[in-house]
Amino acid sequence: MLLVDDLAANIQVLYRIFAEDHEVFMATSGEQALALCDRDQLPDLILLDVEMPGLDGLEVCRRLKANPATRDIPIIFVTAQTDALDETRALEAGGVDFISKPVNPAVVRARVKTHLTMKAQSDLLKAIVFIDGLTGIANRRRFDEAIQTEWRSCRRGGLPLTLFMIDIDHFKQYNDRYGHQEGDACLRRVATAVRLQLGRPHDLAARYGGEEFVCLLPECDLEAGRVKAEEVCAAVEALAIPHAGSATAAVVTVSVGVASAFPQDGSGAEILVAAADAALYQAKSSGRNRVCFKPAA
Repeated sequence: MLLVDDLAANIQVLYRIFAEDHEVFMATSGEQALALCDRDQLPDLILLDVEMPGLDGLEVCRRLKANPATRDIPIIFVTAQTDALDETRALEAGGVDFISKPVNPAVVRARVKTHLTMKAQSDLLKAIVFIDGLTGIANRRRFDEAIQTEWRSCRRGGLPLTLFMIDIDHFKQYNDRYGHQEGDACLRRVATAVRLQLGRPHDLAARYGGEEFVCLLPECDLEAGRVKAEEVCAAVEALAIPHAGSATAAVVTVSVGVASAFPQDGSGAEILVAAADAALYQAKSSGRNRVCFKPAA
């Protein structure tokens, strides 16, 4: 939870109400609130003052709602304003509720509990929408959203973004020989092996389609990505899933294409996808069960 108010006394009142049951962060300006929200661990809810010097609460709310990474955080305005027009402006800016000062502890607790419950339910529904039903990892829709978000984030920070494209070698022959039920089981085991190799919480493994997977690694350069891709390749081979129909190995293997870029203004994430796809084609055409890599143009 994030408390935002330019008066420390007001923050202390709210802190005493919620500190026992919640992890509470505090900001005394709109600029500081936005900075706290530009990080991996986002608050589940924001209690936001309207009248502040510099960026007021309404503008902070508008900016948070314009950012895909923060637009779903519920914002409750806490203000001394009681005019109906002020309340309307707050709700139009994107707030989910409006509480007048001085706050009643029982009321503010109840309203926060309601909106946290609603957010938890919404997060669960979104998780279901973004999960591949067969493998249990993220699906193509989740990847498509994540790569755009990470591209913008790495561009702002001048940081590298690395992408793997992974293809199970000779998977059609696997299905033809062992049947589709075993093929589904193979996909699940490979997906799990890929996911477990990504140790950082902000890395993403997703099913791209069919027997293809992708891994998105923010703040990771090409060399570090190559090393991690080699680990992915080795982890799949170590599963030792028999594959008598493979012309590459006696067990299931994968080919991996790795690409990395420092996102720039005027270019989009599609150049990273195209580079990783080209590297994957190179890995497959040069013998499979290997990693090929290249920087994005």
